[in-house]
Amino acid sequence: MELTATSALLAAQDVIRQPLGAILPRLSAVLEPLIPHRAAAELSTHCAHSPFKRTGDDDPELPFTAAELTPLLAAGTPGEPWQGTARVGGAERQVVAVRSDATPRGSVLVLVREDGAAPAGAPELALAQALWDLVTSHFERFAGEAVPAALARSRTAADTRARVTAELTTAHAAALSGLLGVLRSRALDDTAARATATELAVSSLIELRAESQRDRSVAEETAAEAFARLSDVLRPMLRHSTVRLELGPPEAVRTLPADVAHGTRAIVRALLLIVLEQEAVSRVHVGWTLTEHELRATVRDDGPGLLDTCPYGAGSVTDRLEVLGGRLEFDAVPGWGTTVTATVPLATPEAPAAAMSPLTGLGEREVEVLTHLALGHRNRQIAQELHISESTVKFHVANILNKLGVGSRGEAAALFHRAA
Repeated sequence: MELTATSALLAAQDVIRQPLGAILPRLSAVLEPLIPHRAAAELSTHCAHSPFKRTGDDDPELPFTAAELTPLLAAGTPGEPWQGTARVGGAERQVVAVRSDATPRGSVLVLVREDGAAPAGAPELALAQALWDLVTSHFERFAGEAVPAALARSRTAADTRARVTAELTTAHAAALSGLLGVLRSRALDDTAARATATELAVSSLIELRAESQRDRSVAEETAAEAFARLSDVLRPMLRHSTVRLELGPPEAVRTLPADVAHGTRAIVRALLLIVLEQEAVSRVHVGWTLTEHELRATVRDDGPGLLDTCPYGAGSVTDRLEVLGGRLEFDAVPGWGTTVTATVPLATPEAPAAAMSPLTGLGEREVEVLTHLALGHRNRQIAQELHISESTVKFHVANILNKLGVGSRGEAAALFHRAA
């Protein structure tokens, strides 16, 4: 394929006019005749909604992940595409990595090639770099403008990702705490300690895998089942410790939303890890109390009562409670111990302002049209800016007025400015 300025501009136009979710597949298709490849992936650090995307070969032998793209992002030089061998899909494969610095933390496009493919030429690599810089700048504009619909999706996805990441981190910390308890125990000889540690590690891995499977299918669980699952996680943490664990299951018979049960278990586990760092603790009580509107989870110890609120603000507890719409209460009495209560509402937390925006129901293209409309652009100018026909613009405007419940372009523009 001969590279000309006209063909490059047409290729760029073809890519960025696509809906956001179709840009990577289209970019891959445009680059395929120039740099043949079996799959393409991107890691865009500005995108909270889905920073890692892939397209192309769905071969199960090529299950590459964001973790494998991270070194290519870190090591790449913006403006200088790199081609060579990298570990992708669990094996060394031939790739082309294109790094862009159009965003503050950068982004990388990775093309996975067939083994033995001829190196790409300088003109082809230059076009790939130009297209990726353009695409990244295009994405950055959407992230910077934070249109309501996209912002609501990104915030929701980011909150979910943070919850899952924090839960897995705490689960690993709990397992390691249990392992350390075994290895430090003076009541077990070496053989028994190894056997116990192995059993605990295997059980933790099985539980993590089972947790993943359960969370895909379970939307609710009874309070008794939720607390029983918490108990199963807490007991191994203190199995070989001198600290006695007392459990107070909820008396109420009712179901809990899965996110509340899941998040509260993670919060309690994190609180217990903090409490166990104290000296002179011999007893810890963990209990749940349910009212009509909220779940109260308490962790109470008989330690020196000198803990302050600082350890609880270290991200994992307070951030998770904020996502759930909950609060943390702290009561430390010197010489008597510390009681920490995490209160989580059982109703859905109030949606963020972006999610409540009247513009949330609009599609991405409709938001683009409304943005131009709010700037006073007429249909012809909007069509030229978005590379669509005037009839398509009229169709989108009619849908926008209907969805917003307004009768004129001026009313729609005013609503947009109030929501911005």
